[in-house]
Amino acid sequence: MLNPASWAEGTGPFIEAVGLGSQMGLVDRVEEVNLPPAQLRRANHYWRINSTPNAGYVLVVSDQLPMCHITGGGGVDLQPSVESVLSSPDFNQRWQSENSAGKGEMATTVFRSREDPALSITISRADKSGERLDRVQVLATAIYQTGN
Repeated sequence: MLNPASWAEGTGPFIEAVGLGSQMGLVDRVEEVNLPPAQLRRANHYWRINSTPNAGYVLVVSDQLPMCHITGGGGVDLQPSVESVLSSPDFNQRWQSENSAGKGEMATTVFRSREDPALSITISRADKSGERLDRVQVLATAIYQTGN
């Protein structure tokens, strides 16, 4: 994410770094609901990540912008897992909550990296377990502000 130009050299190093092997695959396009905000739709690469037979994620990265965008959903309630990560000591050691809001059945929180304040991530997720599974259940957009 912090070196978008590295994508020009191929995707092999990224796949190896992620460590998901065949669960992760590059695809030509994804549904509109999986795309990042319009201002981040530049030189994008799309990845599908299978987490269970009927649930998974779509990861969108750019080879020009220091950002990544991930959406998750499927036939498994992802909310408990997302909340577990967000409340974990490891996550809270690395990320500071800046603000939170709710809208409908979704909760959104903006976090800033404790190590590098130029890195922020906005995470939206179902506000409680047992909500609808026929929609995006988690959406996260990480952006590194480069100062230009």
